[in-house]
Amino acid sequence: MEYLDFELPIKELNEQFEKACKIGEESDVDVTNTCAQIKKKLDDTKKDIYKNLTPWQRVQLSRHPNRPYTLDYINAICGDTFLELHGDRNFKDDKAMIGGLGKIGDQTFMFIGQQKGYNTKTRQYRNFGMSNPEGYRKALRLMKSAEKFGIPVVSFIDTPGAYPGLEAEERGQGEAIARNIIEMTRLKVPIIVVIIGEGASGGALGIGVGDKVLMLENTWYSVISPESCSSILWRSWEFKEQAAEALKLTATDMKKQKLIDLIVKEPLGGAHHNREETFKIVSKAIEKEYKGLKNLSPKDLVKNRMKKYSEMGVFNS
Repeated sequence: MEYLDFELPIKELNEQFEKACKIGEESDVDVTNTCAQIKKKLDDTKKDIYKNLTPWQRVQLSRHPNRPYTLDYINAICGDTFLELHGDRNFKDDKAMIGGLGKIGDQTFMFIGQQKGYNTKTRQYRNFGMSNPEGYRKALRLMKSAEKFGIPVVSFIDTPGAYPGLEAEERGQGEAIARNIIEMTRLKVPIIVVIIGEGASGGALGIGVGDKVLMLENTWYSVISPESCSSILWRSWEFKEQAAEALKLTATDMKKQKLIDLIVKEPLGGAHHNREETFKIVSKAIEKEYKGLKNLSPKDLVKNRMKKYSEMGVFNS
């Protein structure tokens, strides 16, 4: 297990606990009380640290290398019912954007989401979770197919942003994202969006318009990353912590501003500390939200969705 800088006290106590238990196993010394004391201190330290996380620390947790990615959620939730679909039928198949059909219980969903890699090779293969225009066009093709057959859409968001390369702009990156946003507002099937990691800029918005938008507890959602914000305002990345605070990018901030609908609690320490439990929590959250949407007519779905997004950013003085 990898530890972040603010988790070092937990690492030290974990090592003490393991050493104490090992001494008990390898000798006749009774270390039961010692182990119990260290375990209690460990649990108390975890609760204290994770209860008082700063916005920047939540950004760090959202990027933890052991945190589950989109395919981890889909494979855990759907099992062997998931069928991945490829290509935008125009240019090529974008490996940073994945999608396909899968089931939760007896209900079929169209799953879409950005996928990051687990090591250097797969990160390059997945372009670090940064989609090109063909990725957004693939996502739109799959959503329109879902609409045709009356299948609800689940979108998993985890991206540092859309790919900013010259070739992406030449192929219409901005238009592809804008097209997705307008088409998603009027899609005639339920759309459930789940932010499972990073939710940055138009890269997230390109598949982020939904009837219900859920955020895991240790994720972030913003127009810009803290590092990029810091480099623009202060000409340095050194102020990323202040930028994270000012951007109001945490799940709590998003819920307070009514930009999302639900905060999904994670196991203590984050999703990577108990992946199986996280998968169950997310699966249940999707099922619950779908129950509230499945009986709405296509007309009401679109009407409510348009109303929801039209009211965002409106303040009465």
